[in-house]
Amino acid sequence: MKVLVPVKRVVDYNVKVRVKSDNTGVDIANVKMSMNPFDEIAIEEAVRLKEKGVATEVIAVSCGVAQCQETLRTAMAIGADRAILVQTDVELQPLAVAKLLKALVDKEQPGLVILGKQAIDDDCNQTGQMLAALADLPQGTFASKVEVEGGVVKVTREIDGGLETLSMSLPAVITADLRLNEPRYVTLPNIMKAKKKQLDTVTPADLGVDVAPRLKTLKVSEPPKRGAGIKVPDVATLVDKLRNEAKVI
Repeated sequence: MKVLVPVKRVVDYNVKVRVKSDNTGVDIANVKMSMNPFDEIAIEEAVRLKEKGVATEVIAVSCGVAQCQETLRTAMAIGADRAILVQTDVELQPLAVAKLLKALVDKEQPGLVILGKQAIDDDCNQTGQMLAALADLPQGTFASKVEVEGGVVKVTREIDGGLETLSMSLPAVITADLRLNEPRYVTLPNIMKAKKKQLDTVTPADLGVDVAPRLKTLKVSEPPKRGAGIKVPDVATLVDKLRNEAKVI
């Protein structure tokens, strides 16, 4: 069984991002980029499935600029067998990425597609769900546990009331939550091995997909600075301020 894992190149989670002076977006010039943490969890889960003998091949996929090759090399250092880069300089939105992944799913015929539940740059949380809809596949979102037995995958997910377990027939789409696993550290020998692994580059045109943006960002601004707190003399004043000023009760 093949497992397809899409990974996204994002600003590193330790970096404090700054908004551009003209408010058109986030300034990513000379900023450290890395793999989206949720996608790292997805790669780790796919590699663990391969180590258990459930999966035979793990394929990492990334869509974007040429520098995404670094992210794919990291995925291969974690344990992916080969990688595919869909190279384009166009700003990709979730629907376009889902269409590209749908084309690759049709081509590769994986038994399982594991994605991170969302990217930490735009927080859209849309690509996995859109891919499942386009490919007409069952989906298990926010997975905290994945078990594959025969032609069925059981996905445990956290909901408001506790835990929910879904049973789905393969092929299926799964999006990974933080609690699914803890990714392994990438070792130097594996980084060197990853450089020799196969990395194919295709374009959206090769896949017959139009990736033109459908949405336009009007403005990006930083959140308002938090004001200083105040001390209140008694509970009655606290309740009054919560009710009339903060309007939270």
